[in-house]
Amino acid sequence: MVVQQTRSHFMPATDATPGEMDEMAREHVWAHSIPWIDVAENDGMRVFARGEGSKLWDIHGREYIDGISGLWVVNAGHGRTEIGDAMAEQARKLAYVSAESYTSEPTVRLAHTLSEIMPGDLSRVYFCSGGSEAVETALKIAKQVQAMRGFPRRYKIISRRGSYHGMTHGAMSLTATRNEAYFGPFMYGVSHVPHPNQYRSDFGLDGEAADIMAARYVEQEVENQGPETVAAVIGEPISSAAGVHVPSATYWKMLREICDRHGVLLIADEVINGFGRTGKMFATEHFDFVPDIMTIAKALTSGYAPMAAAVVRPEVFDVFTKQELIGMGHLLTFGGHPVAAVAALKNLEIYEEEGLVQRGDEMGGYLRARLEELCAHPTVAEVRGLGMLNAIQVTSDKATKGKWKKDSKFPKRLTSLLMDRGFITRVTGEVMHFAPPLVVTRDEIDAMVTIADECLTIAENEFASEISA
Repeated sequence: MVVQQTRSHFMPATDATPGEMDEMAREHVWAHSIPWIDVAENDGMRVFARGEGSKLWDIHGREYIDGISGLWVVNAGHGRTEIGDAMAEQARKLAYVSAESYTSEPTVRLAHTLSEIMPGDLSRVYFCSGGSEAVETALKIAKQVQAMRGFPRRYKIISRRGSYHGMTHGAMSLTATRNEAYFGPFMYGVSHVPHPNQYRSDFGLDGEAADIMAARYVEQEVENQGPETVAAVIGEPISSAAGVHVPSATYWKMLREICDRHGVLLIADEVINGFGRTGKMFATEHFDFVPDIMTIAKALTSGYAPMAAAVVRPEVFDVFTKQELIGMGHLLTFGGHPVAAVAALKNLEIYEEEGLVQRGDEMGGYLRARLEELCAHPTVAEVRGLGMLNAIQVTSDKATKGKWKKDSKFPKRLTSLLMDRGFITRVTGEVMHFAPPLVVTRDEIDAMVTIADECLTIAENEFASEISA
C-alpha cells in the first residue's frame, strides 16, 4: 500500500517568502565564527539569492559589491554558468570515487594541469576539500617525511604571529588567533615568530631591514628549538590576517636558505594568495622562491566547489617511492572529488581565456591608486597590497601609529556602515580589506572607494573623541 503525503519534511521550502527565509536562517543556520549578537542585531543573517561578476543580490533584491570575493575565494566572479554546466555534466557521468586507491579522469587532468602551472618543480598533488585540510595535510606530510628520512624527533613547526592557517585543530595550532580558553591545549611543538611588518615592526625598524630581522628571528628560533627537532616552517607569502604586509624578496630568500641550511621543510600557504590574487598565478613568484610544500584552495575552483590540495616537490614524494611499503598516514573521503575537479579545470580555463591573472594585476594597480586618495582621512595611515590583495591601515593616531582601544566600536561600526551601503568587506581591528573578484570593473572599484570614503567620514565624526587629529 502506498501512503500519500501532502507534504514531505524532506522537500525544500521553495515557496518560502523572503521573511520566512530570514526566519529559517535565524532558527536553523549556525553562522561561522561570529557571536550570536552580531546576527541578532542585523535582524538575522543576510541570505543571498544570486551573484554575477563582482555583485551579489540578497533575497530582498538588495545589491552589493563583493569587495572581499566571499573570503578571497571567487576570483573568477559570481554567476559563471559554464562552471556550473561542466559540474552538472560530470555529476551525471561520475560523481564520486574514493581517493584511497582510485581516482577519476578529471582529477588526473587537474593534477597534470596544476603540475604545469605550479612554481618550480612542485608537481605531486594530494587533493583535499578546503584550506584547513590542506594545511593539516601539509603538516602530516612534513612530519612523516622527516621521520622516514631518519629524523623521528623532527616534529616541531614554526609559524608566525598574526598568521591564519585554518580552524581544524592542527591548523588552528599554527594560527595566531587560536582560542586557548576553549580549544587548548593545542598541538605540541608549535612556536610563533614575528611576521614581516614594515609599518609597525617588532624590532623598531623600517623597510627591508625589518624583514631581514624577521627572517633572522626564524633562524634563531630554529637554533633555539634545536634543528634536529624542527620539521617545517610555515607562512603565507603575503598574510591577509596579519594585515596584508608585503615583505621584500629578501625575506623569503633568507627563509629558503635558512630551511635548507638546517634540513627544515618550507611550507608556503597560498590558500588565499594563489590563483591570481596578487597579480601573479602564485604569490611565491613575486619573491622568487620555491617551497617544499604549497597549500592551495579557495580560488582553485573560485568557490564553485570545495577543493584544495597540498602540492610537493619530487624530493619530498621520493621518500615514499624509495620506501615502497609505507603509504601516507592520511585519508580524506572527498579528496580529488571528480565534480570539484571539473569545476577547477573549467575555472582555470576561464583564467587562461580571459587573462585573469594579468587583469588582476592591472586592476589591482588602479584600485591601489584610488585607495591612496583615502589617506586624506585622519584614520587612514597607509595603503598596502599586490594585485587584488589590498588593505588600508585604519588608525586612531597617524603620528604615533596608535591602535584602537580594545573596547572601541569604530571597526564594527565601519563594517556596518559599509554593508548598509552595499559594500561587503572586512574591517579587522586596524585593517580594511579590498579584495574584489579579478573580473571587477573600474566603475565598481570607483563605487567601492566612494562608499568607503563616505563611511569613513561618518564613523570618524561619530568617534571623533577617539581620534587624534
